[in-house]
Amino acid sequence: MSKLRKVYDLMMAGAVAQARWEKQMSDNILKNKKRLIILLALITPIFLISILGAADILGGKSAYAPSHYTTTVFVASIAVGLAAGLITGCIGAGGGFIITPALMAAGVKGILAVGTDQFHIFAKAIMGTVLHKKLGNISLGIAVSFVIGSVLGATTGGYIQRAVYSADPVLSEAFISIVYAIILAILGFYGLADYIKLSRARKKGVVTQTDAHGGGAPLTTTKLALSIQKVKIPPVIKFDQDFGGKTISWIFVTSIGFVVGILAAVMGVGGGFVTFPLFVYVLGVSTPTTVGTDILQIIFTAGYSSITQYAIYGYVFYTLAMGLLLGSLIGIQIGALTTKVVPGMLIRGFWVMTILAGFANRASVVPDKLRSLNLWKISQGACDIFILVGNIVFWGAIGMFAIWVLGTFFKNLKAFKQEG
Repeated sequence: MSKLRKVYDLMMAGAVAQARWEKQMSDNILKNKKRLIILLALITPIFLISILGAADILGGKSAYAPSHYTTTVFVASIAVGLAAGLITGCIGAGGGFIITPALMAAGVKGILAVGTDQFHIFAKAIMGTVLHKKLGNISLGIAVSFVIGSVLGATTGGYIQRAVYSADPVLSEAFISIVYAIILAILGFYGLADYIKLSRARKKGVVTQTDAHGGGAPLTTTKLALSIQKVKIPPVIKFDQDFGGKTISWIFVTSIGFVVGILAAVMGVGGGFVTFPLFVYVLGVSTPTTVGTDILQIIFTAGYSSITQYAIYGYVFYTLAMGLLLGSLIGIQIGALTTKVVPGMLIRGFWVMTILAGFANRASVVPDKLRSLNLWKISQGACDIFILVGNIVFWGAIGMFAIWVLGTFFKNLKAFKQEG
């Protein structure tokens, strides 16, 4: 198995773990009356503001951002959150990857989409997290070292985003789109290869151990991780005591946190999809400890980054954030119920389709951005065709998936009620 293949498998494991966390957050909020009241208290005034069409957004370069809270923008954000929630709940991985691309495809500028997406993750975390349930899976030394690194990384990533945007908003759009295109290409094309391979195996009657999402952590500690664990730069952290006990220098954990913090701030995501390959493949940390630490880092990293690197500079669109939160909470519940009545292979196929659609959408705008920056001599007409095709593919795939899931849900609604 190639190293890139191992990275993909672990990225998927991280995405699956984060999807489970999102489902738990949704359950904790929607099944708790006090949290529901808080959610309504947050959303109601924003909904009223959107109806009135009042209040320009604060900060940032308003010429490049939505200038008014409108009912259309609020409803659109709920739809985007709903679609992401359906993917997360139904497929169990990858829903968050489409939020920033979807907002950008809808006309929201990249830096605002990133800041808003990350703020919605933080809002969901602080409303839904019950830390004591997961503390048993957290190594305090690793968690503290990691968060120190992720805070420094988020600061760096936020600075890079703002600096690029200040230099040229078009360059910022190109930068964010290229980063997303690369990540979604890795996930999408490897996922497609997995899907084709598994489909052929099933047709031949071959029984495989691959689950609906594919991938997983290596069964043994990698050679790279063993080499890193031999370096004893103090202070040295003890971890995985339930798995024989291991030690690692804080400098490596902090460095990994730094990388995750940068990516989280640049992409507006939780960072789970990179925490897994880096922790398991590079550091040799067990999956339970990785899951627990990742949940903790999402709260601190997303909170710190969204507030100090985006919100105070005016790069969080609160109407969008609350709409995303509301839509995703509902979507996750519907998606999770739908998995009970549909084949896993079909779900997996839809996941590959949506990820590749996101890749096509972000990749389609890059030629136009490079043309605007005078880095590529290509006609405006050709760029317009690329963008049109990218939008048709993206919204068509997302819309098709959402309609299919909602249709399946309402078709089986009676059965779900009887089970409940």
